[in-house]
Amino acid sequence: MIIDSHSHWLPEEIINNAHFYSHAWGEIRAQLEMMEKAGIDRAVLSYPTSDAHLKLGGLVEVARIYNDNVAGIIKQVPDKFIGAAILPVDDNTKMLAELSRTTEELGFKAISLASSYEGVYLDDKRFFPLYEKASQRNLPIFVHSQIVNPIGIERVQDPLLTPVIEFVFDTTICIGKLMMSGMLREFSGVKFIFAHFGGVIPHLAYRFDATYQMLRTINFVKDLKGNPTEFLKNIYMDTSGDLRQANFLAALELVGPQHILWGSDWPAKKDPAGSIKAVQDLDISNADKDNILGNNLAKILAL
Repeated sequence: MIIDSHSHWLPEEIINNAHFYSHAWGEIRAQLEMMEKAGIDRAVLSYPTSDAHLKLGGLVEVARIYNDNVAGIIKQVPDKFIGAAILPVDDNTKMLAELSRTTEELGFKAISLASSYEGVYLDDKRFFPLYEKASQRNLPIFVHSQIVNPIGIERVQDPLLTPVIEFVFDTTICIGKLMMSGMLREFSGVKFIFAHFGGVIPHLAYRFDATYQMLRTINFVKDLKGNPTEFLKNIYMDTSGDLRQANFLAALELVGPQHILWGSDWPAKKDPAGSIKAVQDLDISNADKDNILGNNLAKILAL
């Protein structure tokens, strides 16, 4: 079974009120055709983040529009798509109400968050009640990089550097803050799934441990009750359509094959077959390849 952990679809109303997305992001039939051609059995639909809330009256309205439309797709083809609900995170009461509505009434099996919201990262206390619910209900949290004012944009705004560097570093900072706040330890039952191999976290693993150990000798950093990698290895990462070996190898070294999920990043990336082949070409067991391509996510989602 091949399950796509990272694909996107947007309703027309959000596309028309966001500054970046074309109508290709709203073609569900094209996605179904791609899935059949590539041999993909099911796909998670998660939110790529946008600025549509600025024109549509806020996150509450965007969440309603998006979740209702995704629910319609799931109803039409329930054997193909898995919903990851977006939530109005700026209002705790409405956030939890929408979580209940989407999971209990609409059949969503996951949560979709951005790595940050207007500079507020996922270690903020406002998210604590959400993490408690996610842990209790076994709801994985898919985390996509924030594309609206990600870290660094106040100093560099560039059409290539912003998506290549600042998007992935917003995810990297998000993971780092979750670790430093102790939330990866406190909410160890929450399955955080970070897009794009968790930013550059796998490539920083040795530096995290070595620097932490050095700083602890002079009492310059708080005691994490373990090396950073002890907590970082518990997160999940998706492959986001990657075709090359470097990120796979770094991720395998840090989190192992049980915590890597294949994802296409459709429709941003257009070669799902190539990214599936990248997994199949890894020098790991066939069982581990199958786990990355779908079995890991099937287990997380209890499919």
